[in-house]
Amino acid sequence: MQANDEHTGDTMKKLISTTRWVTMLLMIALHSSVSSAALPLPGTPVSSDTLSMARTMLLNGKIIVSLSQLENGVTGVRGDVYIAAPPETVWAVITDYNNHKNFVPGVLDSGIISDTGSEKVMFEKGKSGLFVFSKTVNVKMRVWGEKPKRLNFEQITGDFKVYHGEWLLLVSPPDKGTFLTYKAEVKPDFFAPGFAVRNVQKKECPLMLSAMKKRSESLTSLAIKSQ
Repeated sequence: MQANDEHTGDTMKKLISTTRWVTMLLMIALHSSVSSAALPLPGTPVSSDTLSMARTMLLNGKIIVSLSQLENGVTGVRGDVYIAAPPETVWAVITDYNNHKNFVPGVLDSGIISDTGSEKVMFEKGKSGLFVFSKTVNVKMRVWGEKPKRLNFEQITGDFKVYHGEWLLLVSPPDKGTFLTYKAEVKPDFFAPGFAVRNVQKKECPLMLSAMKKRSESLTSLAIKSQ
């Protein structure tokens, strides 16, 4: 009986030790994912050290996405990426609406409806994943801005109650590359829990930014080879 008690005691000690070790690993993993996951959202005070760390991550090829839950069920999203291409090339890729369907994941169809020179109206049809289901969404937007620094977009009609935001392009002086920022506020016009919308944005925003990066750098490489 005593031997069984001692065996049980040893087993419990090992279990407690293992549990503590697993908990510690989970805490380390959680801390790592949070600390490397995001630039601050707009309006959040940041130190120069934080910005420097974020830019280093971007220059090393990381895509950084920040998500937030805003009022009235609106999701805020910000994505940042460094692109080894000049802002003019990145701008041309972002505004190449007739070809988004050919290089942006999830875009089924896209195109320009009208262009006044200072403002475009474009449409996009995409497939988005919610839980185990996928849903086709349509949007018609107006886009305008200051080439090649800032591009604003806002839904005119479509499958969202709220959908507006901006692209920001900042030149990186040493190598003429571009720090590209995407910011948007999103709320679907169909039932979707807030956490599900955030999960979709967390998945799809990096894919979109990666596509913009790949396309811009490819065009820049071709331009250099043709010189």
